[in-house]
Amino acid sequence: MWMICKKEWQQFFNSLTGYIAIAIFLLLNGLFLFVFPDTSLLDYGYASLSGFFSYCPWILLFLVPTITMRSIADEYKGGTFELLKTWPLSASQIVWGKFLGAVIIMLVALLPTVIYAVSMQQLSAIGGIDKGSTAGSYIGLFLLGAVFSAIGICTSSFTNNTVVAFVTGAFLCFLLYTGFEAVSKLPVFKNGADYYIEMLGINFHYNSISRGVVDTRDIVYFASVIVLFLLITQRNIIKR
Repeated sequence: MWMICKKEWQQFFNSLTGYIAIAIFLLLNGLFLFVFPDTSLLDYGYASLSGFFSYCPWILLFLVPTITMRSIADEYKGGTFELLKTWPLSASQIVWGKFLGAVIIMLVALLPTVIYAVSMQQLSAIGGIDKGSTAGSYIGLFLLGAVFSAIGICTSSFTNNTVVAFVTGAFLCFLLYTGFEAVSKLPVFKNGADYYIEMLGINFHYNSISRGVVDTRDIVYFASVIVLFLLITQRNIIKR
C-alpha cells in the first residue's frame, strides 16, 4: 500500500502541474486573505480567520480533483493498470494507497496556510484569534479534503480521460458539498424535513466542526462518505 502511496506522490510532483496547482492554491488564498478588499482580513477590525475557512473549501473543490484526476485514469490510459495488477497487492490496498497519497499531497498544500493563523495572532492587538475554533476549522478542512480525495479517486476509476475525471470529480464534490443544503431550502421541505436533508450534505458537518466542537457524529459522517466512495472505487477496479 505504501508503494502505491509513494508512487502517487512521485507522479504528482514529477510534473510541473503539481507545483503549479499548489502554487495557485496558496496564491488565491493569499489574495483573498490580504489583497481583495471585500474579503481582506486586514479590513475586519478584529482577528478572525472565518473568511478564510468559508471560501477555502471552494478552492479545495478544484485543487483536490486536480490531484486525483490522474490517479487511476492515467493507469488505464498508459496501460500501467495491467502491470499494477501483477503486483502482490489487493484491490483495497491499491485504492487505499492512492487515497493516502492524495490526502498527503492535499495536507502539504494546507500546511503553509497555518502561517495565516500565526500572522493574524501576531497582528492582533488584544486577545488574538479563537484558537479552539481555528483548530476545529483546520480539522474540518482536512476531513473535507479527504472526502474530496475519495470522490476524485472514485471518478478517476471510471474513465481513462483525466479531463473528464477532473470535471466529474469537481462537479460531484460541488453537488455533495452544497446540493443537500440547496434542496433543504425548497418550500416543500419547510415542515421539518429540511434539517435532516441538510444533515446529509458535507457543508453541514464541515460548519459544525468549524465551530470548534469536534462531534463524533461529524467524524462518523466523513469517515462513512470516504469509505463509501473508496468501496465503489475498489469494486470498479475489481470489475476491470
